[in-house]
Amino acid sequence: MQIARFTTGDDPHYAIVDGSELVVLTGDPLYTPPTPTGQRVPIETTRLLAPVIPRSKVVAFGRNYAEHAAELGNEVPELPLVFIKPNTTVVGPDDPIVLPSYSQDVHHEAELAVVISRICKDLPAERANEVILGYTAANDVTARDVQRSDKTWTRGKMFDTSCPLGPVLVTDLDVSDLRIQARVDGEVRQDGSTAQMIHSVPDLIAYASTLFTLLPGDVILTGTPAGVGPIREGQRVEVEIEGIGVLGNPVVRR
Repeated sequence: MQIARFTTGDDPHYAIVDGSELVVLTGDPLYTPPTPTGQRVPIETTRLLAPVIPRSKVVAFGRNYAEHAAELGNEVPELPLVFIKPNTTVVGPDDPIVLPSYSQDVHHEAELAVVISRICKDLPAERANEVILGYTAANDVTARDVQRSDKTWTRGKMFDTSCPLGPVLVTDLDVSDLRIQARVDGEVRQDGSTAQMIHSVPDLIAYASTLFTLLPGDVILTGTPAGVGPIREGQRVEVEIEGIGVLGNPVVRR
């Protein structure tokens, strides 16, 4: 099932994607079973939004693909490398990525994102599927020059608009070997597979739950394959994940 969050100019709604139409739902699928209202809306008449706005946080993992760690001159960490992005970083399809004024070297990072469905703490990896609502595409936009120079990744990873999510949430997907790409103005920059992950999705969820209580709507970013590179004002960056679709955003500077 593909679930979209959308607007036609009024309050956001949720819907099931059915071909070129959206089957509108009664509530938020995080909290209520998907129940159609009977209303159907052509997708082309709507604006798709980020499929989820985390109530609490985005938990992100770095250097979870060996070739990406190597391309930046880093070793693969013994334990998963984890950091937090606040929910103010999240934007949706076609929303602008606003380059921060303090950086001149901002990079795209195409990632598989996992949305958590229920409260969990100290969850064993073998039970991770019990707390997954679904999957979407993400772009972990990074101010690379600042990330290198600062002692923490706060300025480099946590600025507004640095976590586009979308275009839809897919609830039933085998993510063990999905093609994942990033394109800038149509040029392929990243082209990898989720099979290249060092730590699997269940292992990442389990590890995160040992550090923080995970809440409904929390998002897990699972790392990026090799090929990250700069994005500049006026460009358009796209993240495409097999079975999920294309997440595209324009790049602006203010």
